[in-house]
Amino acid sequence: MNFPIGMIALLVIGVLIYFGVAQRLLDRMRLNDRQAVIFIILMIMGSFLEFPLFQGGRIQVSVNVGGAVLPFLLSVWLIFTSDRGIEKIRAIGASIMVALFIFLGSKYFPFEPETMFMDPKIIYGVGAGLIAYLIGRSRRSAFIGGVLGVILSDVVHLITLLRNNIVGTSALGGAGAFDVTIIAGLIAVMTAELVGETREKLQGGHRANNRIHKIQPMYEFSDELTELEQKEKADVVSIDQKRKTSSKLKEQGRRNNEND
Repeated sequence: MNFPIGMIALLVIGVLIYFGVAQRLLDRMRLNDRQAVIFIILMIMGSFLEFPLFQGGRIQVSVNVGGAVLPFLLSVWLIFTSDRGIEKIRAIGASIMVALFIFLGSKYFPFEPETMFMDPKIIYGVGAGLIAYLIGRSRRSAFIGGVLGVILSDVVHLITLLRNNIVGTSALGGAGAFDVTIIAGLIAVMTAELVGETREKLQGGHRANNRIHKIQPMYEFSDELTELEQKEKADVVSIDQKRKTSSKLKEQGRRNNEND
């Protein structure tokens, strides 16, 4: 029995989350370990559940719980819990562009697994994930764009089938769409995390250098102040000595006059 790529990826992610490897990433997405693990378990279980929706014309439509329902609910929840409006706009824009990429790719470049050097699901997943990051930018928006975009592409594909009155079945989030959804979301959030961490380190080093450059002139200026203070002290001492010497000479002259 061959395990789907998406299933293997979810199991690996679940193990990493359990050992706390992805804690910082989950914090950025405002999820905790328990929520993430429970959601992964539900997705794995839900991937085996598929319910019929309706029969439109000559096509039978069904929906996969793990591949469509749960990812859709998670994406909607992440959108509504986002604080910034620009992040919501980017997430929705990324979802639309990912859906367009997959739809046009399947229409004009019908990949055949037998003639491809790589599984088309991986190609679509990686491409969708990168597009989701480029438009979404943040970890949360990129993840939403990758996951929700794949689901939207399934909906667009269904609408196309209904319009053309094609005979067959369509499973939203089922078959290869489940794998593409997982790969796209994973690639999107990993790219955002990698770029974000690199940018933070570079900016941190730049700020540290700026602080060093700012501190050095302060020390140099303090050295100059010290030298000035020492000079002023020396001048004060020399003036005092002159005054004392002058007063001594005057006193000695007065005594000499008295003796005379």
